[in-house]
Amino acid sequence: MERRSFVKLGLLSVPSLALGQSAEVNGNGLFVKSGADRFGETHSLGFSTISFKVSSTDTGGGMFAMEHDNLGKGGPYRHVHPAQDEWLFAMEGEFHVEVGENMVTLKPGDSILMPRKVPHVWAQVSDRPGKLLIAFTPAGKMEAFFRDFGKAGKLPTESGVLSSYGIERIGPPLQSAIEGLISLQT
Repeated sequence: MERRSFVKLGLLSVPSLALGQSAEVNGNGLFVKSGADRFGETHSLGFSTISFKVSSTDTGGGMFAMEHDNLGKGGPYRHVHPAQDEWLFAMEGEFHVEVGENMVTLKPGDSILMPRKVPHVWAQVSDRPGKLLIAFTPAGKMEAFFRDFGKAGKLPTESGVLSSYGIERIGPPLQSAIEGLISLQT
């Protein structure tokens, strides 16, 4: 059996796909509707809504992609992925991103690749909610991380829990660092 036929058959066996509720498979790939989750599920970290767009099972573990929507100000703790590259694409809002020692500002349409093993952190800084498209490659355990904690409604802070998903927390969120810089400049 050809790989494409095998993958298509496997994807069609997923009930939400077979019913066409949130995603559709055809000979040209996987289609996920705007605002929809790949599996028709709901995930939230308490400060954003997450929609899975490409599952690690769709790519044989090669990639996981998700959309962070309705992001308020702030962002995650400074962290590093020893085995995954992480790509951010700003869809709405403005984001300060620090990768290694470099700081950039993402505006809608801008993107940045944060290589594995390089510490990074980002923060949504605009007054209105932001939206990011985020991809991890290879997928590793990132989909499981967002699935597990999207059910819990908040991110874990314990180092042991994070490391079990291939994430190392190495510092504070960027927002507190930005506030510190602003207070030093005034």
